[in-house]
Amino acid sequence: MPGLTVFSASEQVAAYLGGELRRGAWTGQMPGGDRLAADLRVGRDTVEAALRQLENEGLLVNQGRRRGRRIEPSACDPAARRIRVGVLLGEPADLRIDYIVEFQHALAKAGHAVVVAPKDMLDLGMELPRIARMVTNTTADAWVVVAGSKDVLEWFAGRPEPAFALSGRRRGLPLAGVGPDKPRAYATATRELIGLGHRRIVMLARPRRRLPEPGASERAFLDELATGGVAPGPYHLPDWEESIEGFRMCLESLFRLTPPTALLVDEAPFFVATQQFLARRGVRVPEDVSLVCTDADPAFEWCWPAVAHVRWDSRPVVRRILNWASNVGLGKEDKRQTVTAAEFVSGGTIGPAKD
Repeated sequence: MPGLTVFSASEQVAAYLGGELRRGAWTGQMPGGDRLAADLRVGRDTVEAALRQLENEGLLVNQGRRRGRRIEPSACDPAARRIRVGVLLGEPADLRIDYIVEFQHALAKAGHAVVVAPKDMLDLGMELPRIARMVTNTTADAWVVVAGSKDVLEWFAGRPEPAFALSGRRRGLPLAGVGPDKPRAYATATRELIGLGHRRIVMLARPRRRLPEPGASERAFLDELATGGVAPGPYHLPDWEESIEGFRMCLESLFRLTPPTALLVDEAPFFVATQQFLARRGVRVPEDVSLVCTDADPAFEWCWPAVAHVRWDSRPVVRRILNWASNVGLGKEDKRQTVTAAEFVSGGTIGPAKD
């Protein structure tokens, strides 16, 4: 006997309002929470929770305080076809990233079927022929590709099925996409480190971010070094093999002769590995070396001193993917690429360069 699903008050209100939106009860701007609470005879908090759920489903767009919520026409169109969305992950850890989990739930709530590819790109050695073979053998109407390389995204751009690039080397390619606008944040972090007297600043970026040439964020880092009077070279953006041993060997090499005084580390897992390496060697943070993570992580909220990192709002990313899926369901061509703002958050893991 199937289990009984009990919906909360806010979920019931969200289901009702979602049906009204698709029926065309309102256009342009959604009525305010007070009016809806009075009309539905429920509490304001219940209505607000329901409206936030509809934002996550892509039906509404939050425009900020006191500006009301905008109705997303394409997502509310009852003629939209529900599609099967394939998700190609970059690596197993992607399944634990909050916004990747959120967009899959949001697609499912909007009525789309979500199928995660049986293997991620790292499992397939980042080899295009193997990735192409798996994607071809997986049934999907459209694909969301997480952190795709240039050659992988070029291949998807030439496919008949619509594709969406979540981050990755998407710039200049004819396919939809979204990601954080990190170059400015990288430049700000580098500028602050130079202002603290650092010259031996190293960015530990994954191979997919460096090859076949540095990505936009990495170029912003190198350009800011040059602007600050530091001639950039291989020392500042070293090459390393993406493996536990390759990462360890890179750190060993860096700290053998001319150790860096500041490190910008790509993503939280590598940041934690770097912290462990430094602790085992007795290298103090930030007294001996400053540390910056180029992404945020929930664990940072528990760290003391606070971790310097790059932060960005993932909600526009989820909404953009939902909007794209709605357009695909309506048969509309959608190859628009957008970015969401990112900022550098200074913290206690950076300090003046050691003399």
